[in-house]
Formats: sequence, structure tokens, C-alpha cells
Amino acid sequence: MSDYQPINLSSWCNTGSRWLSQTQQVPIPDWPPDSGDFPIGEQTFQGLPFMIGSSGADQIFLGFGQGGYQESFKIPIHKPVRWVIFAHRLLESHILSGEPIGRVIAEYIFTFADGKQTAVPIRERFEIGSLPAEWGQWPFLAVSDTPSRLMHPHAGKWDEMGFRLTDIEMEWPRWFVLWAWHSSSLDTRLASITIKPFDRPFIIAGITISTLEEDPFGRDSRLPVIISLEKEQTNAPGDDLSIQIDRGTATYPYLLPGGSKENFLEDIFKGWGQQSNQDGTEYYVEIEARPSATLRVLQGQQEALCANWGTITQHGSAQFSGARVEIVNPGKNWVHVEVVDEDSGKSIPCRIHFRTVDGIPYQPHGHHNHLLSDKTTFNIDVGGDVRLGQAVYAYIDGKCQGWLPRGEVLVDISRGFEYQPLRTTVQIQPGQRSLQLSLKRQVNMAERRWFSGDTHVHFLSTMGALLEGSGEDLAVVNLLQAQWGHYFSNTEDFIGQPVTLPGKSTIVYTSQENRQHILGHLTLLGLQKPVTPWSSGGPDEAELGGALETTLSRWADACHAQGGSVVIPHFPIPNCENAALIATGRADAVEMCWHDMYFHYEYYRYLNGGYRLPLVAGTDKMSAEVPVGINRTYVHIPETEPFNYQNWCKYMRLGRTFITTGPMLSFSVEGVQIGDTLHLPGNGGTVQLEAEAECIFPIHSLEIVQEGRVIAQVEEPQGSKQLKLCVRQKIEKDTWLTARVGGPGYSHVIRHHDSNRRGVMAHTSPIYVAVGREWRMFNQETSQYILTLLEGGLEYIRTRSHQHIIGLTTNQHSQDDHQAYLEEPFHEAIHLLRNRMGQQRE
Repeated sequence: MSDYQPINLSSWCNTGSRWLSQTQQVPIPDWPPDSGDFPIGEQTFQGLPFMIGSSGADQIFLGFGQGGYQESFKIPIHKPVRWVIFAHRLLESHILSGEPIGRVIAEYIFTFADGKQTAVPIRERFEIGSLPAEWGQWPFLAVSDTPSRLMHPHAGKWDEMGFRLTDIEMEWPRWFVLWAWHSSSLDTRLASITIKPFDRPFIIAGITISTLEEDPFGRDSRLPVIISLEKEQTNAPGDDLSIQIDRGTATYPYLLPGGSKENFLEDIFKGWGQQSNQDGTEYYVEIEARPSATLRVLQGQQEALCANWGTITQHGSAQFSGARVEIVNPGKNWVHVEVVDEDSGKSIPCRIHFRTVDGIPYQPHGHHNHLLSDKTTFNIDVGGDVRLGQAVYAYIDGKCQGWLPRGEVLVDISRGFEYQPLRTTVQIQPGQRSLQLSLKRQVNMAERRWFSGDTHVHFLSTMGALLEGSGEDLAVVNLLQAQWGHYFSNTEDFIGQPVTLPGKSTIVYTSQENRQHILGHLTLLGLQKPVTPWSSGGPDEAELGGALETTLSRWADACHAQGGSVVIPHFPIPNCENAALIATGRADAVEMCWHDMYFHYEYYRYLNGGYRLPLVAGTDKMSAEVPVGINRTYVHIPETEPFNYQNWCKYMRLGRTFITTGPMLSFSVEGVQIGDTLHLPGNGGTVQLEAEAECIFPIHSLEIVQEGRVIAQVEEPQGSKQLKLCVRQKIEKDTWLTARVGGPGYSHVIRHHDSNRRGVMAHTSPIYVAVGREWRMFNQETSQYILTLLEGGLEYIRTRSHQHIIGLTTNQHSQDDHQAYLEEPFHEAIHLLRNRMGQQRE
């Protein structure tokens, strides 16, 4: 006898699918499915075998009441049993009409060879249920005939896109519900089962018996399992590792992090993620299954492992040809965790990650061990989490709770760039219910009147931005509503004023990013009301087939009219109307998103052309693979003025800024600070240049740049947490100077584990030096460059941009000539530029 043995009921079957259709009274459309789909013959439900009627027969199950058996019906068994499993189903229900649950539908009477009997009442919503089941009306003691399952890891239906976030599909009963009766002894054979119907129609489609001690449907929760494969089994291109368990469930398999515990603890990016282990051979999966289950591990179509689950659980591990399976179950505690500031002892928001020494994550409850099952993301930020390479972090307000495994646990905590990250091990003892951890502040920039902010954040909610911003120790988060083709984001977050929470210092202000795919993008900060349209001119920013309704310059004018600030985001891309914005003085700052010398050269080009341009930084955060503030702006506000959003923007516009992805940077020229102007007499002079950088990561170079050229530098090839420069420089004409920090040779940087792989760097806004007059610089090459961009923009507007039909459109603006309205800022910029060029010749 096999572990589960179906009883052949075909000789007693008295009804078929036609009777099922006529009898079914639950008013749900499309039920039952086509009779051709009805399961007949050998079937498997929840991994258990059943025999449903016989192939080709019209009578395929036992029907009771209203055309079926009206009286008691005996089914002979004559076998020792521990479990009897029924595949049955009620055909008439009045629960939705107000009838109480628990109505006795029938009695199943179990008669043993010694004459003893056990009668079990079969009650609606206990041992049996009607189908199709209403949501929330499933039986208490029966289970579905189909198990819950994982969604396909790579594909799915369009209308299931939102469900894809859940990973799982709960399967409703399709044909039957399964109920198991447990016999207290194997010593006496079960002689028969008598079905005694009452007044409601129902069917029995299959009966299976078992002598196993295990519960046929399982009661144990999932266990973490590590599967180790031989190297050659993981290299077949296009193959996916999948886990199959016939009498249970398994999660997706996830690659474990690479490297040793010591390597993880000593990594320079403590608190900031870990390199993804794409070439690993060890996976973990969580499995719940009955002891009789068969575990199969497939690498593509190739079977790497096939084993009995009970054998694995009995020994804790198993070795097979090409694979090893090990259950990792040290026990676990529900632990309340608090993270405090080491000096004040007060709870602080932060970002936290827990894992076993093997690499199995145990994130706080309400947070994710894996974001979107470790698939790539765009414009989806979920649950206050962020993924940096192999590590997923939870943003917490200083406290969290959830399961932690007993024994040694790795902890990784970070709070921006001013706190020393904590990456350490803790011991969770049996019975332990609480854990306190502390972070040490390395530098307090707010005490120095420097306040950090992210100028460019998408897709968070206001409350999410407050939590994540405070977890990254940000003073300001600029959350931007925007248009993405036919989709508008963060519309409901716009209220036209800053938002903060009592007792918290982080400010969130929802403004917007307006976009045009050729002319450029524009960030409008501090808006009191939206500036429309948000995007213009067609895909991929605006609507399909959309017309060019306005220009960046018009958006900038509308922002300034409200007292807002205009920032050119991810400068200089897209590169066109930026030239007009800068030439006409409409740009209050330019934003550097990534460490790339092209962006540096473009910035230096405009400075050399005589344009004062404050430098800011933002993340352009569009997914949970980028932490808010990993690229941030520090703004200096004098002690005489309070920190608030208005002053943060005010001094940003004045250029009292430096940008950073880690290093804290200070710079002065003859005591004059970042953003200010040093005035020298007409013959110039020699000035003192001082720069200093300190960082939680190793930094390799500190440089002072004049007009795009490095004039002083200090390098530390092995990396250092602190670098200083103090030199004297002769100045004979108007110029600008800035300080910057990076990797070896500055351009070769170590890179973060966010999806943008940003380099660890910092860069100040300029200090301007005027010799004998007000500061003024001019560069013929820059002027010609700007003219070329302006001409390109005009040509695009005149010949390639889509336009509304003249005479059938009333635009937002009041001008009669829409073409002239679009071109006007470009002509204004050309006029101002030619005047500057003429003045230079004079």
C-alpha cells in the first residue's frame, strides 16, 4: 500500500456533471466550468491522489439528495486507516440569505471491524462548503482542492500587475473541498463508511485513505532551507532555479550573499549595502511540507535534486550528487528593537537590516526581506524599504519589531552621512524579547549651520518621504509631482506648503518637475500652486501625440511669480533650453545627479562663460533601489536666520551649497566662504585656499579647481577618512574656484550599491574672485556653444514640434501668435548673449 491510497468509487457513482449544473444554486456566473474540464480518473489535489469516477463514464461521483441517493449509503473499505480524506462539495447554500452557518448536511459514520462506530456530523462551513465559495466564506475544517502558489517570477497577465507585488496566488476551491477524518488507532480495520444524507444536496467525488501519522494537509509552518549546488550546475545561460514540493509550498529561491561574515563586517560600505552575488551557488528557500512530500530542485529543465522531505527534516540536512540541502532552524524570538543616539540616548529614525550569518534576511515586521522578489524596479517604492545591491533595508522611526533567529545575527544600520554606520553581530538568546542598538554621530553639520536636502525625489508619499528622509538624516526632501506619458504621479501630495511632523526636523515640500524630451526638464521648488502643463510636446514625458504647449522658460517665469526656485535637474541632460534659462538668468541652480566628468565640464563651461550657477544635488529617486538623499545638497544658513524651507531655498539660490554622496566638505578663499565673492584690488594678489573633507567612507583625493583646472590636490592612494589642503594661489583676474573630493585621480571613484552606482564624491559651489571691479567673466567658446543650442531649439520648435491646429485651439497664454510665444525666450536669450559678446569686443 502506498502512503495515500484512493478508493475506487466508480461502481457506486450515480450522477454526473449535468446533474451538478442543474442542482447548483449558488448564483455566481460561469459555474460550473465546461464539463470537458471536469476532473475524471486519477487526479491529484493538494498533492494527494484521488480517483474520480472512471474515464468515459457519465456517472462520475456520488450524489445525495434531489436526484441522488436519498437514504444512507454504505461504502466498504476493509483496510487499516489513520486518515480518511474526502473530496466533497455542498450544492445548495442559504448562508447569504441569512441562514446560520453550521447546518448539518449529513453524517459520515465510520464502522470498524470490531463493530464500533464513530458518527461525524458534516456541517456547512465546517467539514463541507458550497462552491463557488464566496470570499471569506471558506470552511473552517476543510481545505481547497488546489493549493496556493507563487506567481510566475518573470511574466503574468496585465490585469494581475498589482497582484504581482504579493508574490502569491491564493487558490480558491475549483471543484471540491477536502476534509480529513482522523482515526485514533490502526489496530482495527475500518470496515465501511456510511453516508447518511439529510435535506441538502451534496456530492462526494473521491475518498482517499492513509496509514501515515502525518496530517494530510500539514500543520507546521515554513522552515528556512539552504540549497548548495555545484558550480557547473549554475552556469547554464537562461536557466532558472525553481523549487517544487508536491505536498507543501515553497517560496522563490534567493541567492545568498557572497563572501564571509568577516568580509561583510569589514566592508567599507557598512550601512550602505553589499555587492550583488550574481555568480553564487548557494540559495535559500522557505518550505512548509508534509513528511511524505517530495522536494525537487530544477535548474532549468535539469533536475538537480529529488528527495523525501521527511528524510531531510529527520537528519537536518542531506547530501546528493551535485547538491546539498540543509534546514536552518535555530529557533526564533519576537523581538522589539530600538535604535538610539549614543550621546542623547533618544530613539532616532534610521535604516536597518538583519540577517543570519548564512545570509538569510529577517527584516522587521511590515517590511520586506526582498523587494519585488529581487526583480528590478522603476517608479515603485514599497513599504518604506530600499535595496542596495544584495541588502534590503527597512526605514524605521527608531523602533521596530519582528522575528529574529536565535544565535548570532548580523545587524547593519545607517543614518545618512553624519552618523557612523553600525555593522556588527548580536546574540539573540532564547526568551529574549528586546534589543537596543546605538549610532554614534560623527559630525553635526546642523550645528555648523549646514542643512542637507534632496532636490529631486519621485514616487514616495508625503508620509513616506518624512519617514525615509528622517531615516537618512535629511533636513529637506523635495518630493516632485510629475507626468509620465499618460500617468501623473504624486498629484494628491501637492498642497503648496511644507509638511513636517511635531518634534521632527525633516521638511517635505511637494512641488513638481516639468518635462519636455528635447528642450529639457525643469524642477520647480516651493510652488504654492501647480504650473501647468506638467509636460509638453509628446512622449516620453507628455501624452502620445501631444502638442508643444509651452517652454521651460515659461515654466520658470510661472515659478518665480510664486516666489519659487528654478533648478535645472540632472544638468545638462536633456541639453537644449538650459542655454536659454542660464543666459536669461531664469535658472537659480543646476543639479548634478551623477559623478561623470561630462557633467562637470558642462558646469565649468557656463561658469567660465561668466554665469554664476549654484550647484545642487538630488537623487532623481524613481524606485526602491535608490535611497533618498544618497546624493544630497548641503545649504548654509547663517545663525541670524532660522532653519526653514524658505531660508533653505533662499541660501541655495545664493550658492551657499556643496553636494555630496558621502564626504563632508568645507572650502574658503582668504576666509571667504562658498557662494560668496572675494574682492581684490586691481592688481590682484595672492590668496589663502583652504579645503577639508571628512567621510564615513574612504576618500582618495581632495582637489581645488580654478576655471576647470586642478591647481592644488592631495591624494591618499589607500584611502582616508579625512583629507586637508592649505595652499596659496596668485590671482590676477576675475576667476572662480571650487573644491571637490573623489577617488584616485578624482575621476576614478568607489561606487555605491544603489541602482545608479553613484561614485563617492563631493563638490562645492564656486567662490568667485573679483579683481578691481564687480565679478565678470566671458568665454567666446561658451557663448558660441549657447548660441548653437538656442538655434537648435528654435529649429526644433519651428520644424519638428507638434502643434495644435491654428484656429481650433485656445491656449493658456493670452498671445495671439502661439509660435511667437514659444520662440520669445530664445530670442531674448540670443539678444542678451549678443549684447555680452558686443560688450566684450568693446
